[in-house]
Formats: sequence, structure tokens, C-alpha cells
Amino acid sequence: MKDAVAAYGRFFETIAPDSLDRLDGIVAPDVRFVDPFNDVTGIDGYRAVFRHMFVTVEQPRFTILRTATDGDTAFYRWRFSFRSKGAVDIWTIEGMSEVRFLANGLVAVHIDHWDAASQIYERLPVIGALLRWIRRKLAV
Repeated sequence: MKDAVAAYGRFFETIAPDSLDRLDGIVAPDVRFVDPFNDVTGIDGYRAVFRHMFVTVEQPRFTILRTATDGDTAFYRWRFSFRSKGAVDIWTIEGMSEVRFLANGLVAVHIDHWDAASQIYERLPVIGALLRWIRRKLAV
């Protein structure tokens, strides 16, 4: 399990369009991937999520900050940086991935936990102002 956890972390830190073909040896054929925007099952859907990432952003990079394990589950604390197509500024998102491994070391489930509202939506011109106002109203 320790080797599979390390290998999966390395995969994300070195992810590139041509590395998506390596997923066959890393994730189960019926892998489930969930994040604030996607909920897909199967290796083709999983690949599609990352292909879309490479089409819509420039210089995507994951940095694994911490890793912890509990039985067949690993938790990766990460930072994701990218540049929107044509933009100058680099955006950074921080979150955590909860990843369940099968006995053979393949990934069965990958669930990303991160706050899309504060890390994406609030940065957008019109909707961001509305969300920041709502957040202030709900705060203590």
C-alpha cells in the first residue's frame, strides 16, 4: 500500500497530457472520481476530467504537501496552481484528496475536497461580489 500511495502522489506531481495513458496501471477500470465540478465513474471519464483540465488551463501543477494513510485510504493535502488560458495571474487552490486503494494497489475511489466558492467563484467579477456579500452576512 505504501508504494501505491507514493506512486499515486508522484503521478499527480508530474501529471502531463501524455502521462494520462499511464492511468491504466494506477487506477481501477471502474474508478470513481469526484470533485466540486465532476462525478465520473470509469477510467475514460477520469481521463476526460484531466484532458479537460489541460485544454482549459495553462501550466497546471499539483504539489503534494502532506500524505496520511488509514487502512486502505490515503489522504493527500495538495496545492494546485494554474493560469487561466490567456490570463497573466497564476491561481492557487488548496485542498485534500481522499483516495481508497484496492488490495492490488489500484485506486478505486478518488474524492477531492476543496472550497470552490472561496477559491474560484468569489474571484469572478460579478458572481464573486455576490458570494462575498453572502459570506459576510453568514459570518459570525
